[in-house]
Amino acid sequence: MKFAYRLLLLLPFLLLGCKETTKNTPVVSKVPENEIQYASGLAIYKYDGYSVIKVLNPWPKAEKTFTYILKQQNGVVPDSLHDYTTVTVPLQKLVVTSTTIIPFLEMLDSETKLIGFPHTNYISSTKTRALIDSGKVRDVGQNESLNIELLFDMQPDAIVTFGVDNTNPMVDKLTSNGLHVLFQGDWMEQSPLGKAEWIKFYAALLGKEKEGDSIFNSIANNYQQTLTLVKDLAPQQKVLYGSLYKDQWFVARGNSWIAQFLQDAKADYLWKDLPGMGSEPLSFESVFDTAAHADVWITNGSIMSLDQLLEENHHYAKFDAFQHKNVYSFESQKGATGGTIYYETAPSRPDLVLKDYIKIFHPTVLPNYTFTFAKKLD
Repeated sequence: MKFAYRLLLLLPFLLLGCKETTKNTPVVSKVPENEIQYASGLAIYKYDGYSVIKVLNPWPKAEKTFTYILKQQNGVVPDSLHDYTTVTVPLQKLVVTSTTIIPFLEMLDSETKLIGFPHTNYISSTKTRALIDSGKVRDVGQNESLNIELLFDMQPDAIVTFGVDNTNPMVDKLTSNGLHVLFQGDWMEQSPLGKAEWIKFYAALLGKEKEGDSIFNSIANNYQQTLTLVKDLAPQQKVLYGSLYKDQWFVARGNSWIAQFLQDAKADYLWKDLPGMGSEPLSFESVFDTAAHADVWITNGSIMSLDQLLEENHHYAKFDAFQHKNVYSFESQKGATGGTIYYETAPSRPDLVLKDYIKIFHPTVLPNYTFTFAKKLD
C-alpha cells in the first residue's frame, strides 16, 4: 500500500480531457519561435493578443497532442483556431490536481488564484495549507471521484489535470457544464530542467510570463553552475536505487529523471545502461547480484531509520551499503497532513535536488550545504 500511495502522488489524480489534435499538425502558417528550451512535451508560441500552447506528450505512448489558445482580454483569435479550447488570461480562479503545481503557483505569487484541489491533505506547503485551512481552497474530491456539482458552483476559469492514458471518463460531464479542462504533462519529462520549465505553462495562464522566465532562468543557471563544481570529477561511488514492493524491486531506468540526477552528480549508477524511462521491476536476487557491494543506497518510501528499513525486509541487511550505514531517503519529510515534501517540491527545484545528490557523493564539494530533501538514515 505504501508503494501505491507514493505512485498516486507521482501520477495524476484525475483522468480528464479536452480538444485534441494529431501530432505534428500545424496551428498556423507562420509560427514564431517556441519559448521552451528544455521541456520536450511543451511548446508555447506567442502572438499579438494571444498565445498557442501545445502539450505534446501528455501520457506514455500518447498518439495525440493538445492545443490551447490563451486569449488576452482584448485579443483577437483567428477563425482557424476557434475549434481549440480557448481561455481568457490571466486566469483568476484555478483548480489543479497535482501537488507538483503548488510550488509553481507560489513562485509566481499566485497561490491565491487556487480555489480547488482533490484531496487537499496531499498538499504540504505551509502557505497553501493556510489557504486550505481558511476555506479559500476547497477539496473537490478524490482521484476519479471529482465533485462536479461543486466545481460547477465554483466556476473555475480552468481545471489543470493529468491523464495516464486515452481514457478520460470525466471530460463530457465537465465540458457539458461549460468548464475548461487543460492537460499538462510535467510528470512525463525526464530532464530535470524539463520538469522545472513547466512553470512557463502556469506563467502563461496567469499572465506572468516575464516572472516565469526569470524564475526558471535562475533555477537553470543555478543547476548549470552546480554542474561545474563536479565537472572534473570521475564517478567513484556505486549506487543502488529503490526498494522492494512485494516481490519486485523497481529500479530507475537509464534515461529516467532519477538516473539523470545521478549522472549529473557524478555517481556510478549501477543501472545507467538499462534503456528506457521510468522504472524496471526486478527480483531481489537480480538486484542483489548487481548491487550487493554498492557504496551508497538511495531508498524510497517514508523511511526514517535503518531499523524501520530492516522491519520491512530483513534481507536488506545483506547489502554493504546497509552494513556501512550509507543509506539515504529523499522522502522522509512530511507536511502537516502527511503529504511528501519531495514529491511536491523537487520537480520545480532540480537545482536543490542536484545539490543534495552531490552532497551525498562528493561531500567536500559543498561543505557548507545542508540537505534540502535527503536524509541519511541512522
